[in-house]
Amino acid sequence: MLHAMQVAARRTGLSQWPLAVLALCTAAFSGSLPSRTVGSELPNIVIVYADDLGYGDLSCYNARSAYQTPNLDRIAAEGIRFTDAHSPSTICSPSRYGLYSGQQIYRSTGGGGGAFEGPGGPSYLKPDTLTIGQMLRDVGYRTGVFGKWHVGLTWYDSDGKRLGGGFENSLLIDYEKSTPLIDGPNARGFDESFVTPNCPTTDPLYIYIENGNVPVPASERHRRDTLPNPGGKWRWDNDEGWKAPGYEFVEADLLFYEKARDFVTRHLDEHGEQPFFCVLSTQICHAPVLPAPEFAGTSPAGPRGDFVQELDQIVGRFDQLLGEMGIADNTILIIHADNGPETMHAVWMREDHAHDAAGGWRGVKRDGWEGGHRVPLLVRWPRYVPAQQVSQQPINTTDLFATLASVVGYTLPDDAAVDSFDFLPVLVGKQPETELVRPYLLTQSFRGEFQLRQGEWKYLDHAGSGGNRYDQGIMQRYALPESEPDAPGQLYNLANDPGETRNLYFTEAEKREELQRLLEQLKSSGRSAPRDRQPIGMEGLEPLAR
Repeated sequence: MLHAMQVAARRTGLSQWPLAVLALCTAAFSGSLPSRTVGSELPNIVIVYADDLGYGDLSCYNARSAYQTPNLDRIAAEGIRFTDAHSPSTICSPSRYGLYSGQQIYRSTGGGGGAFEGPGGPSYLKPDTLTIGQMLRDVGYRTGVFGKWHVGLTWYDSDGKRLGGGFENSLLIDYEKSTPLIDGPNARGFDESFVTPNCPTTDPLYIYIENGNVPVPASERHRRDTLPNPGGKWRWDNDEGWKAPGYEFVEADLLFYEKARDFVTRHLDEHGEQPFFCVLSTQICHAPVLPAPEFAGTSPAGPRGDFVQELDQIVGRFDQLLGEMGIADNTILIIHADNGPETMHAVWMREDHAHDAAGGWRGVKRDGWEGGHRVPLLVRWPRYVPAQQVSQQPINTTDLFATLASVVGYTLPDDAAVDSFDFLPVLVGKQPETELVRPYLLTQSFRGEFQLRQGEWKYLDHAGSGGNRYDQGIMQRYALPESEPDAPGQLYNLANDPGETRNLYFTEAEKREELQRLLEQLKSSGRSAPRDRQPIGMEGLEPLAR
């Protein structure tokens, strides 16, 4: 294939060959292929993908935060902070599919998508889905992912039968038949991986998967009361189930950081001629709240405050590593999250510490309201991205795919990353805020129901939250009166009503019908992003003056 020969030419000294000659040599086999650009000045790329980190969980977003996040605030100041950034779903597995594929989960499932438990699968990332790791590897990157994977995996029993989810099925896994995993990270575009199949400290199966294999199978029963401070409310949602001997709960994120750190340092020693792409996918700040001992009691906001400060310190350590290695200037560092804050966490932080993890938005994790999917997004690239930027452009996790493709000069085929828009002009300060990159933005709630943004307008194709129950339990105290209780959907003007309190479903029927038609068009067309996306590439960028 052409892109493979481009990479090979660079590595074998044939880079003086005109690409036209390479293209002729492969025309009989390749047909019409997307163009790729390989260059020695391609940036390294690091994504720190946090779990259940709400819009109000960083002090750079929340002036009333009960604690400070100095490292994350500094990175925001040194690059661009998005105030209208969204996860593609309001729960973890579908959002991770969006990160890796540049697509909404219904492209894979036809509807919504749950969070996997036990040996659940197969992967949402189907074999013919171009992933962000594959795209970057195609242009010469060495790729790695460390931490939570959670997009589904295929496991087999001793008879070769694929296992479904469920904690008890964990003991039925035949690891010899199941590994190397046919749909693990190394089969989806990553050269190196050290991951957990599900939420690292919440959902058994509690094992580590290293480069598609399982070094230590699950053979012990995890008991919740073995964790520190058993019975404390912040240990909520730690399911008992099967684990590998030596599996780490309390220092999970420090372990993932060390694996990512090792990948980066070895890469520079062994593959210094290549750029690298590294995803550090944290457990912080998913339930249960388990800050490592060195962070316990370090914040004025209890265990969850300690937990977020641990994330802040991990990011600071990673950033320090980039600086010590002399590569920070040409490394794109992205901080993002998979959905809004967990229900119990949001309630307890409000009650105990006057801290609003949702940052004032209505709703939390699982909900289609803003608090369920409006999340932090920070991007720093000192060589090209001006500092002190704050952007109100609506942006989705899926857009990271096309944006990074634009950076590296990769022309995306129309059947890949079909919900991904190129935000590179925004990053480098060339896109006026008044010119929206996205004419619309899709998200999906817990049950797969749709929310559609168009400028200041937001249409929810469902009644109620789309996720949590607000008619009972602890969330009942946050229920708001429904202004149109008989409406099958919701329409809000976020400019006038950012709290999503006045449903205009009937009073603005013309706008609602317009958005309903647009939603059906986007669902039936097979894409929401434009066709024929042309990358900018490094040659189209100007380094910032120093």
